[in-house]
Amino acid sequence: MKNSVKILGLALVSLLAFSFTVVGTKKEVKVSKSSVVWKGYKVAGSHTGTIALKSGSLTFNEDQLSGGTFTVNMSSINVTDISSDKGKGKLEGHLKSADFFDVEKFPEATLVFTNVTPKGKNSFTVTANMTIKGKTNPVTFDISVYGNKATASLKIDRTGFGVKYASKNFFKGIADKAIYDEFDLVVDLEF
Repeated sequence: MKNSVKILGLALVSLLAFSFTVVGTKKEVKVSKSSVVWKGYKVAGSHTGTIALKSGSLTFNEDQLSGGTFTVNMSSINVTDISSDKGKGKLEGHLKSADFFDVEKFPEATLVFTNVTPKGKNSFTVTANMTIKGKTNPVTFDISVYGNKATASLKIDRTGFGVKYASKNFFKGIADKAIYDEFDLVVDLEF
């Protein structure tokens, strides 16, 4: 009888341990072969640039995406649509300042997947927690995975992260000096 109880107890513990084990394969992103391109919009036009991934990984359960986590080096903000003789450094410095992303105080931004839902054969809808300037908000976007590559496009409302500079929602009467609240991120990953 004692042996039966021990065996039953061990079986129950093994079953519980198996039930809570996360099944998945973590694949590290090759940051040197991946890119993040941003585009910000203003009344009088737009600006584009890049920002570097510091680290990242995607988790797969067999061939299905099931998770991911990324860290961005905010001090790597780069403007690509202005040549150096036309204010490239000035705009990069302004984007890194407290008016925008305050990279001295907040050198990293993160994105952590919280839910992944298959949308098609190679497509998934992701809900994630994005943290910029110490503020965390949920974002939802689609990501496509083909072989060892993945692509995603995100639309981010900067004001939810405390980036309010030249927003018409916070500064009235700025007319053509306004900067739109949403900016785009286009991400190409290799892992």
